[in-house]
Amino acid sequence: MTNPLFNSKLSVINVGLQMFADDLAAQGTDVAHLQWTPPGGGKPEVIAALEKLAQPQTAAKIEAANAEVVKRITEAKPMLVGYAKALDVVPGMTPTTILHAGPPVAWEDMSGPMKGAVTGAIVFEGLAKDLAEAAEVAASGKITFSPCHEHSCVGSMAGVTSASMYMHVVKNETHGNYAYTNLSEQLAKILRMGANDQSVIDRLVWMRDVFGPMLAEAVEITGPIDLRLLLSQAIHMGDEAHNRNGAGTLLLFQALASGLLQSSFSTEAKKEVFDFIASSDYFSGPTWMATAKASLDAALDVKGSTVLITMARNGVEHGLRVAGQPADRWFTGPAQQVIGPMFAGYKPEDSGLDIGDSAITETYGFGGFAMAAAPAIVSLVGGTVEDATAYSLEMLEITTTTNPNVTIPALGFLGLPTGIDVRKVVETGILPLINTAIAHKEPGIGMIGAGITHPPMEAFEKAIVALAEELG
Repeated sequence: MTNPLFNSKLSVINVGLQMFADDLAAQGTDVAHLQWTPPGGGKPEVIAALEKLAQPQTAAKIEAANAEVVKRITEAKPMLVGYAKALDVVPGMTPTTILHAGPPVAWEDMSGPMKGAVTGAIVFEGLAKDLAEAAEVAASGKITFSPCHEHSCVGSMAGVTSASMYMHVVKNETHGNYAYTNLSEQLAKILRMGANDQSVIDRLVWMRDVFGPMLAEAVEITGPIDLRLLLSQAIHMGDEAHNRNGAGTLLLFQALASGLLQSSFSTEAKKEVFDFIASSDYFSGPTWMATAKASLDAALDVKGSTVLITMARNGVEHGLRVAGQPADRWFTGPAQQVIGPMFAGYKPEDSGLDIGDSAITETYGFGGFAMAAAPAIVSLVGGTVEDATAYSLEMLEITTTTNPNVTIPALGFLGLPTGIDVRKVVETGILPLINTAIAHKEPGIGMIGAGITHPPMEAFEKAIVALAEELG
């Protein structure tokens, strides 16, 4: 006798491989797919670490520490208080120091875009007469290379920051710490993307001699600017504040315009600055990076936490830093490919691996985490509007709380997903989502596309094992 089950309409929940759900759907069966992977990827050492951290007494201490971390992040009030040369404000900066994005990396191990940016910066600083000599200087040991993040800085893409470059000076009014980042070069053929020809150097010289000093005068005239307020407004206006910055740039320019007009510079110089800001929406991009950095660094000293305060990439490795850990302790894994639309004439094999400190935006909770607020971003990084919303909702599964001060209108004014918990990433298998630009793998070329990427799970697994040893 045939079992009645075989003659009835089935509704199936599929756990595990997507292909089984696809096959059932192709046959007209109602199927819901549950994305599930074994905790810790099924690795005994990682599972043991998770179990150790889940012990009631340990877990209670972690929850208390994590609550303090996200409290500091959400209560931070970053204020733009000025612009100044890196040598004058950045901790540890010297005339022969070059800061870079991501975790530590030696000259010989740097990616093509980073080497291109380094040699360009050396020429810009007058430490070499041309790029060939700059490469020799870089390899000579005369240059001190160090991660931006270990100097209260962040840097877009290659992140290369040298002594004469003008920096945003951002003060966290709530907690008293500072953050710094250099100015947007605006165009695709720029130092931070690895381009380094004479046009790039000439632009950097103009930024040092005109753009930076005029911005510095403007803030002296206007007074400090509340960046958290501007960020919240920009996200309400359709930015995600990492790769879509149209609203943010308008708001920041509006805040600076009166001061720029009242500055001591000539009308011609002011026109150059106005035209430069108008040349690209990315003018405010670095500003939001420093906003996030100033907020997250307030939690550097909270012991016993499992919340990330840094995700950063150098084009070779992706590094993580966790609250309460030493500032120079990085958990690393291989940098990943960025998947997305390419500019005409370029192919995926032309792209370098994921690079930049700009994932500080996702670490805070905007950028890829806030794509639901900026559906138009999919025209740049690929995907659909539905994908953008799904990304933001999925990030709630690996974060500790939401930020009531910066919200996403399309999700009922839900606060940004805040406080990436290493435990939740490893337990769920859900990796933080990052939207970012793509630089050519060779030095001297620049940006060739944009897309979506993730950190490597390997870095999270290293972190969870180390944290279990320390906190368990």
